[in-house]
Amino acid sequence: MNSRWKWTVWRAVAAVILLSGAVAAVRRFTLGLGAVTDLSDGFPWGIWVSFDVMCGVGLAGGGFTISAMVYLFGRERYRSLARPAIFTAFIGYLMVVGGLIFDLGHPWRIWHPMVMWNHHSVMFEVAWCVTLYTTVLAAEVSTMVFERLKMVRSAHIAHNLAVPLTMLAVLLSMLHQSSLGSLFLLVPGRLHALWYTPLLPFLFFLSAIGVGLSMTIVESNLTSRSMGRAVEAQVLRSVARVAAGVYALYVLLRLGDLVWRGQLGALWPVDRAAAFFLLEFACGFVLPLALYARTRVRRNSRWLYHTAQLAVLGFLFNRLNVGITGFEVVSGVRYTPTWEEMSITLSLVTVGVILFALAIRYLPVLEEEKSLAPAFAERQQSQRSLEPAAIRGG
Repeated sequence: MNSRWKWTVWRAVAAVILLSGAVAAVRRFTLGLGAVTDLSDGFPWGIWVSFDVMCGVGLAGGGFTISAMVYLFGRERYRSLARPAIFTAFIGYLMVVGGLIFDLGHPWRIWHPMVMWNHHSVMFEVAWCVTLYTTVLAAEVSTMVFERLKMVRSAHIAHNLAVPLTMLAVLLSMLHQSSLGSLFLLVPGRLHALWYTPLLPFLFFLSAIGVGLSMTIVESNLTSRSMGRAVEAQVLRSVARVAAGVYALYVLLRLGDLVWRGQLGALWPVDRAAAFFLLEFACGFVLPLALYARTRVRRNSRWLYHTAQLAVLGFLFNRLNVGITGFEVVSGVRYTPTWEEMSITLSLVTVGVILFALAIRYLPVLEEEKSLAPAFAERQQSQRSLEPAAIRGG
């Protein structure tokens, strides 16, 4: 048997997770939401929205951030990171779509916002932006597929669309990253004051940029180790410097917002809400800022990798606090995900990891994008040379 297919501990764990998720999925679609989730009228959104959707969208922020830096601002030093970031974003949005399908009461109606427009609904804008951005990411990923299949003409066309696709990706990301924050502005009095703020849309967008850059560092380190490649230390140091600037702006805005709204007093005495807020703020923003800003940390690949992991963990705390903790402490309703909810969420993450592992093995994800014009011209010349003389005008 080929060594690539030998059973390992991680593959066995993945198999168990996927089997458990398949059973949970069957139960969810046959028994309904009420039988397999801990959701209720008092707590209608759980981990499928808070983690699968809100976290998935944010963790995919590296796709539009790195693409914009390369294709719009001409930062060629980051070109080697563009394709992995785009593919990671594509997987993130597939996870978002998967989470929505499981969370919707009538998932077969997921296409309704495409034809039944409600201009006054934030969810309408989110649905359209997620759909369009997933399509844009698929178009960007198609370049790698065409190259792998040696479809030179199609790859050349897709390559030439990189700039307009990036512009569209940035626009759509700005809209729906912030719209997820706007969604929670519809529930004043139900979301704890530590998280409910008019700045929530911008904070969502800004934190997505920061965690997107951190995810780029994490993904680059993991990929390099799994493929036996050297870590692109110099490029990742530059990414960390940019991330430090983003986190500095976020910290200033978050603290300024608490002062402006008179909510600093909510941090003392430390109750459940304050404890989760401080954990999120320290892990996800203050510590990453302090560590990214240190030259000594940026020059140490291991410390840089762990700092990025800390930033990602803190971001997850932030989204889960907004989607779960902030509602629990106000409503008094406790929400505990069922094993079906956890199994499906872990299965979506596992599928994403498997897809990325297959992609870096079989697609040119880790290859720097290069101009296909010479190959396209050569293909055109070769085709013309095969035409009959009468057709060529000879």
